Amino acid sequence: MLAEPSRSAKDSIPLFEAFGVEVEYMIVHENSLDVAPIADQLLRDEEGNPSEEIERGDIAWSNELALHVVELKTNGPVDSLVGLAARFQANVNDVNERLGSIGARLMPSAMHPWMRPDVEMKLWPHGHNEVYEAFNVIFNCCGHGWANLQSCHLNLPFDGDEEFGRLHAAIRLLLPILPALTASSPVCERQLTLHLDHRLETYRHNADRIPQVAGVVIPEGFYTEHDYRQFVLEPIYQAMAPLDLAGVLRHEWVNSRGAIARFMRNTIEIRVMDVQEHPAADVAICQLVANVAKALTEETWCSVAAQQQAETLRLRDIFLNVVDNADETMIIDPDYLQFFGWDQGICTAGDLWRSLAQRFPVEEKPLRDALDTILSEGPLSRRIVTALEDNLLERLPIVYRELCDCLQEGRSFRPAELNVR
Repeated sequence: MLAEPSRSAKDSIPLFEAFGVEVEYMIVHENSLDVAPIADQLLRDEEGNPSEEIERGDIAWSNELALHVVELKTNGPVDSLVGLAARFQANVNDVNERLGSIGARLMPSAMHPWMRPDVEMKLWPHGHNEVYEAFNVIFNCCGHGWANLQSCHLNLPFDGDEEFGRLHAAIRLLLPILPALTASSPVCERQLTLHLDHRLETYRHNADRIPQVAGVVIPEGFYTEHDYRQFVLEPIYQAMAPLDLAGVLRHEWVNSRGAIARFMRNTIEIRVMDVQEHPAADVAICQLVANVAKALTEETWCSVAAQQQAETLRLRDIFLNVVDNADETMIIDPDYLQFFGWDQGICTAGDLWRSLAQRFPVEEKPLRDALDTILSEGPLSRRIVTALEDNLLERLPIVYRELCDCLQEGRSFRPAELNVR
């Protein structure tokens, strides 16, 4: 029997008529910038007890698996992304004000640069934490792929199988090049890694014990709820059953692909985006991604039928290259480029995004400014590497303290400005 029946059609929202955004941040000690596993001191209900979620109007704060991580998210779907960055920024400042009273603050970027999860990881211990305990028993969450990764999730709705098929096809095509915009994790345990998006490199291996859970990160090409349940979800549930006897993890969210179907709320959740240095950058990326996804679903450059034929392993190969080199990755697959109307020969992933951003500009000036920084100076990972120069150990705390300041002040990280401070 398949788990979690879908919502009724009356609850469904048509394509691109609503959005859900989630952003995750690390809590760190103010002085040392070491991770501070104190999310339960921040997330308190009116009686002062630890709470898994605090609602603050249209934004909610919630816990994550790791006790040093807090998630800010839209409190349900929102009709528009306009104005959302400012509301997230106000909540970031509120969180920082509360944390400041106990000697802590928020740190952005997708990986802490010197955290050692084998000794510093602490699971959220309150409420319905049996899910976290189950994950820990099966996968050992004291590794970077579980304990040290912060992302931005974009949820896009669909109404019925036809819209699901269109949206899933579009998102599969976008996933391989998203790290070219969003990579923010070049450092791990005080060393530059071989991947500008090291979060995704660790993420894609975090469930290696049960390969069905993440697949190859790029989701397979199934375009109806029935097929997705039968060929994606059921193999996960069956593979996990001997290790999850209580069925705690038999839910669609256990699927760890880079985008997952959430039939309980009729959305697809995009998971491959590293979190940025301030909310305007995250929301700008979400707006651009939604605009391009909408164009794909509307067959702007090619038919949905053609999009649905895209081979998973070819998409994976592009994705892995972009995980390594981000915006400077050369895309040499002409068939892939044609999905986006690019007919000028090979190009970099950055070139492709710059052309798409010109065609689909974001609406608000703060978002445009944030996106312009990414497109002109590179994703946050590249800017971090530039700022570290040739003296990584000395400059790591300087650079990451500046990133904390960028988050608090709502501005983009620019290495040239750091060097004159």
